[in-house]
Amino acid sequence: MDDPRADDVRKLLQRHLAFARANTPPEGVHALDMDGLLDPAVTFFSFRRDGELLGVGALKQLDRHHGELKSMHTAQAARGRGIGRAMLDHLIGVARERGCLRVSLGERRIQAVRAVRRLPPKPHQHLHDAVAGRPGLT
Repeated sequence: MDDPRADDVRKLLQRHLAFARANTPPEGVHALDMDGLLDPAVTFFSFRRDGELLGVGALKQLDRHHGELKSMHTAQAARGRGIGRAMLDHLIGVARERGCLRVSLGERRIQAVRAVRRLPPKPHQHLHDAVAGRPGLT
């Protein structure tokens, strides 16, 4: 877990919000602001390598058995290296550990669906196994 108020995280989240607003009709932007990310129902994670922030993602617990993926964003320079997929694996794993039977994709549905379709059809692995060779999730 990470603090969304950290300077580097806030900057990446600002880019995330700008991207969402530039590529989504206003009524379709559901990205969380800082207050939303600090909600007790939201758990925020970052992906770092050698201290450098490469990606973020959050899981919002909607009810006992339903979670929603929120604020997933990979830094432009880090795209294409599997960081988004590792974050997705991690968030789904956390949701399963919490007993979620349903996980919604949230605001970036099209990109998230594309990422999910690339996942291998196998049972979810523990976080350590799922990101082997890709350390950095916190």
